[in-house]
Amino acid sequence: MKFEALMLRGLFVACLLVCGLILGAMVIGTPNAVRLAANGSAGQLVVAAHAHCMLPPDGVVCPRIGT
Repeated sequence: MKFEALMLRGLFVACLLVCGLILGAMVIGTPNAVRLAANGSAGQLVVAAHAHCMLPPDGVVCPRIGT
């Protein structure tokens, strides 16, 4: 009985440790999108992307058939 209680206590501590590490990573970590927005380079990327793939004035996109 003592062995089972020790195993359950160890499993509980391990689960708490893993959950704490995950929570810490979520609270402390900064996603790449936030870093890009903070540096101001995300707006430049969006403008550059729109310059390369503009929609026609009517907004209808027809697929191109390769020959």
